[in-house]
Amino acid sequence: MNIVYTSGTFDLFHFGHLNILRKSKALGDYMIVGVSTDELVASYKRSSPVIQYEDRAEIIRHITCVDQVVKQKALFDYRLMQKFGVNKMTIGSDWKDKDNNNLSHIINKTDIEVVFLPYTQDVSSTHIK
Repeated sequence: MNIVYTSGTFDLFHFGHLNILRKSKALGDYMIVGVSTDELVASYKRSSPVIQYEDRAEIIRHITCVDQVVKQKALFDYRLMQKFGVNKMTIGSDWKDKDNNNLSHIINKTDIEVVFLPYTQDVSSTHIK
């Protein structure tokens, strides 16, 4: 079975979020979505999400292409992905040139394939805020 993992804040859910979820699901048989905790989001975005974690996770849980939702407490948590047998991780192309040790570890030192999906231009929760 091909298990795909994608993750995000998913605050103020919009079409860009739906795009990455649909494209991610198309790459595998089963899709797990990590929804970032409020604390994690505040640690790297320097602001808290508008919608609390529990509500964001519930929204994602009810999207038909999502098979499972997990709480994401760290960016690119490869141990969490390995726990669930993930063999493919998707992420928006806006992360391609960002420096992140966990992402570099996944790309260079695990057997998890990383797929960069095209970022949906002109829409983001940060801009909506």
